[in-house]
Amino acid sequence: MRYFVTGEQQRKALLNALVLMFLGYIALLWVSNGLMYFHRMNLTPDSVIAYYLGSEEQFTQPRSYEGMLEVSHFHLFSMGMLVLTLTHLMLMTDFSVRLKIWLSGLVYASALADEAGGWLVRFGHPLFAYFKIGAFLLLEFSLAALLFVVITAMIRARSRIKQSSSGQLD
Repeated sequence: MRYFVTGEQQRKALLNALVLMFLGYIALLWVSNGLMYFHRMNLTPDSVIAYYLGSEEQFTQPRSYEGMLEVSHFHLFSMGMLVLTLTHLMLMTDFSVRLKIWLSGLVYASALADEAGGWLVRFGHPLFAYFKIGAFLLLEFSLAALLFVVITAMIRARSRIKQSSSGQLD
């Protein structure tokens, strides 16, 4: 009864709905990230090398230091905020602490590795193209796993909220 008097039940349902809408938005961001990658290159080292080092066949120039710095500046902030938000939401789930630690570390490491991969190809050695591909795939899979874990927890919480509110009415 206290939930209905204080309005706490409605706030929990509203917060849950808002978080689920945010996660839907992040799922679209995840899809667009993959589409942007595959618009520029594919999962072959040659395509990654051509993107970062330029290609005579495609008449493309190597990525400039300044251009890469601008992209990194934006990505480091935005990916940091995204990963912080998603891992924070995951901390509030009822999944095991081991899973939370493992998945948090994986998503942070893969985000940094993905950003570093382009720099390593451009200014290190072309063989870092394998690293860039692996980092991109790891980032996409770890973000997908993180989204899945948080969405699953939110849907479970939503059904518990509905069950408890229907039980309260009886």
